[in-house]
Amino acid sequence: MTSRIYDLPTRIFHWLFAGSFLSAFTIANTVDDESTLFAYHMLAGLVMGFIVLWRIVWGFIGSSHARFSDFSLNPKSLLQYGKCVLTGQGRLWAGHNPASSWAAVTMLLLALALGVTGYLMANGSAGESLEDLHELLANAFIVVVVLHVAGVILHTLQHKDALGKSMVTGNKSGLPASTPSVSSHPIVAIIAVLLTLSFAGYLLQNFDASNGSLKLFGTTLQLSENEAEDGESGHGETEHDDD
Repeated sequence: MTSRIYDLPTRIFHWLFAGSFLSAFTIANTVDDESTLFAYHMLAGLVMGFIVLWRIVWGFIGSSHARFSDFSLNPKSLLQYGKCVLTGQGRLWAGHNPASSWAAVTMLLLALALGVTGYLMANGSAGESLEDLHELLANAFIVVVVLHVAGVILHTLQHKDALGKSMVTGNKSGLPASTPSVSSHPIVAIIAVLLTLSFAGYLLQNFDASNGSLKLFGTTLQLSENEAEDGESGHGETEHDDD
């Protein structure tokens, strides 16, 4: 039997979340941190934080398999699931299996921690130790992503279950006939996308690329080094030396 397991808001979150993190991580690791372009990794991080907030809300009021209460977070269940994956046995989970449940919660927590440390760095209240923590969190996140993708691939090969496809279509097959389909919630999905686009537009509108600063709800954040000020400072020191 084929049932709709994941509603549209949950699926949209999944891909927006992945896209925003990968954008932020790629920019942070390929662009010099003194470049204005580096600031866009922080803009992507802010968008990711916004997405996480509405996913948390949906985790309490969404459809059955979108709710955190549906996640399987018992450590014993995780160990048992790991054994079943390696042996090709075990039951098919309708919603998040133990591995994906732990991966989802871990990535949400890491994303929130990245948002908080990134914000503190941008408003000038962070020291070098916090910058190191921010980098450590980002690396931990990418490790969880790699393990999650590897787990999905292994699960698919062992159980012949297109687990990854379910986060695109929302459907899963081979479930018991008693498994009900959840509502797609298209209106909620549209609202979530519009809110995300509006927030991203707000960030771009209030971002000053000339000095890498962002005005966020009355607070000025410095997202990259002010190259113009650095240049003026260096020029002034040269003139002083000549005198």
